Amino acid sequence: MMIPDTHPVDNLLRPFDGHVPGISVLLIVDGNAQYARALGKADLERNVAISIATNFRLASLTKQFTAAAVLRLAAQGALSLDEPIARFFEGVPPFWQQITIHHLLTHTSGLADYEALIPPDTTAQLCDRDVFDLVRRVDTGGNDPGTTFHYSNTGYCLLALIVERVASQPFAAFLREQVCLPAGMHFTIAYERDGNTIQRRAFGYSFHDGAFVCTDQSLTSATLGDGGVYSSTIDLERWNAALSDDTLLPEALRVAMFTPHVATPSGDAYGYGWFLTHIAGQRAAYHTGETVGFRTAIVRLLDRRCTAIVLANRSDAEALPIAHALIRTVLDHEGVTVSRTTPLSLETQDFE
Repeated sequence: MMIPDTHPVDNLLRPFDGHVPGISVLLIVDGNAQYARALGKADLERNVAISIATNFRLASLTKQFTAAAVLRLAAQGALSLDEPIARFFEGVPPFWQQITIHHLLTHTSGLADYEALIPPDTTAQLCDRDVFDLVRRVDTGGNDPGTTFHYSNTGYCLLALIVERVASQPFAAFLREQVCLPAGMHFTIAYERDGNTIQRRAFGYSFHDGAFVCTDQSLTSATLGDGGVYSSTIDLERWNAALSDDTLLPEALRVAMFTPHVATPSGDAYGYGWFLTHIAGQRAAYHTGETVGFRTAIVRLLDRRCTAIVLANRSDAEALPIAHALIRTVLDHEGVTVSRTTPLSLETQDFE
């Protein structure tokens, strides 16, 4: 399939061109890159341009990697998704016995949001272990486990700790060895400030008082399971391919990843690390990422080999509408009617 040289998405990307924080986008159709653009700067201070190999903080796109790490362990028989998470932690409230790994994966655990528990005088960045220390002090859950979807960064931080406990190695190392490298993603990492470095790194920016200011880190930028992965569009192209065959997960677990396990308030559903919806009657999976200085999105048509990836290192970027616009060009070309008013459920955009 050929897409015209002047692409409809070009107009959406013009604000990212020049000496400004930029964007990297990729449209994959039938396993081939049909549209790719890299505009703007990864580092304004050093005048470093963005390329398709530039690594951005994925924020909550990380959750699909954390989910894949857990499912890899399940495939190896090292854990069961139905296990109570209390087996992996000491000194936790009794109600944790009712929470399973499945509940963490689907945001139905009822655990408190750790962001609301951070003491106001905190100055040091939190890690996943700090998240555990905060939430284990809360004696009750917000709802009975398995009953209600409540988007939870807490749950995915705990999943990273469970991976560490079961695999007997740091989460970042397991993710690299068991998920990224088998998928051919050689430059994708869970970033640990004192433990590893990011090659070809984009820094995050926000627009303040008429200029872009570097806003690359926050108190929650050091947690890994919920938002700590850095990757590029070229590596995410390999990720997309690995989710289409048995490279990382057997078919049963890949199906489980993209199965609607719980309804969300927006009317969509959630699988394992992915929101699930329909676009023009076709099944689709997507996720967004939003943290200080970065906006990201990925959209996959599940019954059609078509995926859009958008990575931006600026807080004012609207990544999900751009991703949907890329998908729409393919469906329009194929004569599929697509709504222009409700591209996806934007209410599900999340922080970190």
